[in-house]
Amino acid sequence: MITVSSLQAAAQRRIIADCFARTGLTLEQLWLRYFALGGDVSEADLAAYLRGVLPLPRIQRDMVAHAVNERLDELSGAQRVPYSREVGEDSRPRGLLAALVGLLDGAQRVSPERLPAIVAAAGRALDLELTVYLADYEQRQLFPLNGESASGRVALPIETSTAGRAYRHVGTELTEEPSGPRLWATLLDGDERMGVLEIEAVADADLHDPALRTRCQWIASLSGHLIAAAMRYGDGLDMTRRRRRRGPTAELLWQNLPPSTAATGDFVVAGGVEPAYDVRGATFDYALSETTAWLAIFDAGRDTVSSGLAVSAALAAYRSARREGQDLRGQESAVDKALSAQFGDGTTVRGTLAEVDLTEGTLRHLEAGGEPPLVLGTGHEPATVDSARRPPFGDGGPRRIETARLRAGDLLALHTEGLTRARAAVGERFALADSLDAVAEHVPPEIVRRVLDAAKSHCRSGFTGDAGLLIARWPGPR
Repeated sequence: MITVSSLQAAAQRRIIADCFARTGLTLEQLWLRYFALGGDVSEADLAAYLRGVLPLPRIQRDMVAHAVNERLDELSGAQRVPYSREVGEDSRPRGLLAALVGLLDGAQRVSPERLPAIVAAAGRALDLELTVYLADYEQRQLFPLNGESASGRVALPIETSTAGRAYRHVGTELTEEPSGPRLWATLLDGDERMGVLEIEAVADADLHDPALRTRCQWIASLSGHLIAAAMRYGDGLDMTRRRRRRGPTAELLWQNLPPSTAATGDFVVAGGVEPAYDVRGATFDYALSETTAWLAIFDAGRDTVSSGLAVSAALAAYRSARREGQDLRGQESAVDKALSAQFGDGTTVRGTLAEVDLTEGTLRHLEAGGEPPLVLGTGHEPATVDSARRPPFGDGGPRRIETARLRAGDLLALHTEGLTRARAAVGERFALADSLDAVAEHVPPEIVRRVLDAAKSHCRSGFTGDAGLLIARWPGPR
């Protein structure tokens, strides 16, 4: 049976033979050029191929074609012989590959404001209409990014909308509407939630197809990564996320924060700060490796003009020591020295440093004037690891390193004093342990969102201190 591919190979051979006749090369000279390119058939077999007696594999045909083309370039500068992929074959990517390639190619050297159009163009390769929504910094609403597909669309509440449910559960949600089905997929940068992707079918695309929904999740993840990358070199997308002005101190602290969520197969961590647009003295940090998770939270209060600078200095000193391989004692010393050297006026920062051995779940932590860590898990009551107060950073020691053992699935919470001291109008403090226990079944970033939102509601956004929260979950040994 004669196949399309065999007809293409025959057409390519005829063109090679015709062009070879115009090169002025002998068969031996052509074979030497072909051999230098890595060809592995003999001169006799090459002659048989040119006569149409002996077929060659695709890669060998293309090397012969290239040898002929090199000679034609020397003579006229024109490439005359087609390669295998050019003979009756459209090599352009299609379907999912076309969508992913379109996203990657389109995002190269593009202004951030152009990304919604790039995402929409990628969707057309799958017969889909895509619209990007980003979450605001308080994680209350999802706002559509400007673009053709965003016309007429409005902000959607995270707590009550279908789009918000996809965001809260880090998955996809399908709704049936008069105009047809609509799919919502979470936009992710790694494990950090950026927003959601609204997906509508065009032509014959079937959003009920599980395979298509999986492709949509891939598109959403890649889109989220590209959006996060673009935010680092432009403000156009970030302006959609912020709904209020930030002062210089809040801007500095937000720029120094790590991604709000990160995960490996052995650990998940998420953090947040409130008030989101007026944080003045709280920050957090973390680092994950194959064997260890490092966590830190710092609080310099809100009452002095130097709070933001002090907590930033503590964070920078901690990161520097950690990245040099220093242990908890080395990190502690680095923060103390940095505060003394840069301020020298008794400026202090409260905080907690911790590390978790991911192979056994051993928790080591050093507390400096702040709130002790809180551990919650199945089968036991919430408990603090240590309740003794220690001197804050910048005030010298001594401080003890405490050790505890996490159990599989345990939730570890590091937090600032401003969270537990958030008060209702009647003076009642925010019950952090109860709030954590009520939402513990959720993924860590959703726990952080819900707890901070509950604290904000409890004190009616009247925080007297910055509320910082860092949540981690250890699933247990592999």
